[in-house]
Amino acid sequence: MELKGIYTALVTPFKDYRLDEEALRRLVALQIEGGVDGIVPCGTTGEASTLDYDEHERVIEVVIEATKKKVPVIAGTGSNSTKEAIELTAKAKEIGADMCLLTTPYYNKPTQEGLYRHYKKIAEEVDIPLILYNIPGRTGVNMNPETIYRLSEIPNIVGIKEASGSLVQVTEIFRLTKGKFTILSGDDNLFLPMMSTGAKGVISVASNIIPARMKELYRAFLVDRDIEKAMLINGELMPLFQAMFIETNPIPVKEALFFMGVIEEEFRLPLCPMSETNKAYLMNLLREYGLIK
Repeated sequence: MELKGIYTALVTPFKDYRLDEEALRRLVALQIEGGVDGIVPCGTTGEASTLDYDEHERVIEVVIEATKKKVPVIAGTGSNSTKEAIELTAKAKEIGADMCLLTTPYYNKPTQEGLYRHYKKIAEEVDIPLILYNIPGRTGVNMNPETIYRLSEIPNIVGIKEASGSLVQVTEIFRLTKGKFTILSGDDNLFLPMMSTGAKGVISVASNIIPARMKELYRAFLVDRDIEKAMLINGELMPLFQAMFIETNPIPVKEALFFMGVIEEEFRLPLCPMSETNKAYLMNLLREYGLIK
């Protein structure tokens, strides 16, 4: 399976503090209708850190069932405990996930050697394609390009979601791996410039609400090679990209989906609904883009 295009970092809808399976299936259907290339449940945007084990497994199950094999499912199975990450990854494979996405261990702040051994151990224990996830703003540790290069030599480690915010780092990963290791953007607002430095796609927050437009941006740049069109689309969408982070992700994107009538307005503490000022701003922006009336 070639990793390229738009992969949605899917939100997890709740209702009365429980998983809202009906809304989750509806979300998956909207993503497939929007033309995404894959779906990523149980990531940061999916509030995975607040799901218990049973819920984590059930979210992955429901998404796999709802996709009906039309698009691949990349399950988030990262943890700051290597043992726990192995257990979650093995369970995702058993359920039927196509790949797994593993964030760098948070809070522990491991060394580069510790990061290497963490991922190497998971790759040895569970025979499923793995995608590294580097997001130092969340985890407190950056995975260096040299470490990523070492990990790229492991056969079932097939790519990286790179969210360091550094185009220099993206270029270094591309250079060291000679373009043979798949790089996916972890930031919507850097998707276009990252494609110009070697990225083949994005694991996107914004595609929860604008999947077809994200696919259009990808196609303009990497398929049609229409750079000017890609720049125009990127510029048009930038206010939405920025709005998805006016408060901690996934608060804005879940509020947007609520305003659009897709999910309930519910979060798991310590996340909570958006401030009234930001709600008003977001609603006005969604109206400007024709996403709500």
